[in-house]
Amino acid sequence: MATPHSQAVSLVQAYYDIFNSGDRSAFLALLTDDVAHEINQGGVELGKGTFAAFLERMDRCYREQVCDLVVFAAEDGRRAAAEFFIEGEYLSTDAGLPAAAGQRYRLRVGAFFDIRDGRVGRVTNYYNLEEWLRQIGGGN
Repeated sequence: MATPHSQAVSLVQAYYDIFNSGDRSAFLALLTDDVAHEINQGGVELGKGTFAAFLERMDRCYREQVCDLVVFAAEDGRRAAAEFFIEGEYLSTDAGLPAAAGQRYRLRVGAFFDIRDGRVGRVTNYYNLEEWLRQIGGGN
């Protein structure tokens, strides 16, 4: 029988598997309607519709794949974390960032999750923005 821990691990693994597949409808189905998305070095965006708009911008500006994923979860299944590498290509200039010219990058990322009713209620992402800027030629 599945434990809350194993269900949380499976949910986070599915979150990234579906992210990699590009199936945004299936991806959004993993989120609560009031999902909180805490963006790296940014604000908090609330709601599935806002998250969908974020994904549209990301898909327009970047081509990314998660690899080397490791998932951790609390025994009660209410919180989880993931560490992975994001491998990407900067396709189209994102507002407030250096110009895109197909630059490739690979970054270590940490993500933290609240899980409610078998879905993601919060995701917080962290990566080294200065390293990303260095890799795309926009930093020191």
